Amino acid sequence: MKLYFFGTCAGTEPMPGRKHVSFALEHEHSLYWFDAGEGCSYTAHIMGVDLLSIQRIFISHTHMDHVGGLANLLWNIRKISRMKGRPPANKTIGVYIPNLETWDGIMKILKNTEEGFKIDFTVDAQVVTDGILLNENGIQISAVHNHHLPHTAGTPWMSFSYRIDTPDKSIVFSGDVKEFSDLVPLVGTGCDVLLMETGHHKITDICAAIEKSRADIKNLFFLHNGREILQNAQQALLTAKSLFRGNAMICEDGTSIEL
Repeated sequence: MKLYFFGTCAGTEPMPGRKHVSFALEHEHSLYWFDAGEGCSYTAHIMGVDLLSIQRIFISHTHMDHVGGLANLLWNIRKISRMKGRPPANKTIGVYIPNLETWDGIMKILKNTEEGFKIDFTVDAQVVTDGILLNENGIQISAVHNHHLPHTAGTPWMSFSYRIDTPDKSIVFSGDVKEFSDLVPLVGTGCDVLLMETGHHKITDICAAIEKSRADIKNLFFLHNGREILQNAQQALLTAKSLFRGNAMICEDGTSIEL
């Protein structure tokens, strides 16, 4: 099992060496893709990642720094499929997205590209809801809403966090959250990896909240990184390692890690 990081920056102005957030989990030779910031498919292809092995794409919420590369990702899947003369491994790529209005806009853009985005595979968009979204081939992916975006009672939630479970590992992806307490239902008693955003939170606060929760989190990987990390990543990592009892890491664009 491997994690690939295509973009690790929060929603800032363009930053040298970093694009907006996107990563993928490789499990049993299949890719499960999370968020799609600018240039994610470019970075993945340059890394040697096979875009035709994508099974599912999961979007946490539809702010630009999380979906700015989604249309281009789908366009590149088509392009590489034509170039290599083979369709994606999964003839139906599922896209889980909280806001279908955004999805409709993306499809309008794609249908005005070459051949009206004629493809030899299917893209199936589904709205994200709380609960288990996927349970197949030894991988289970669950979603729980969070309070990053305003919510009115009786209306759909528009921002989600995800938990990925396999027989060997468990991973929680925060998405963007208002408070660490948003993640408690997914983290539970613990996980192997917490992919935690720092675009809206300080490292000291994150580590204090983890300590207070008493959850057994073995690895704390910082993703969707904000200015505290972007301005001085070395000092930020030293702070995290002094406060977090497990392994702490700051994710970098174009890198991967075996789990």
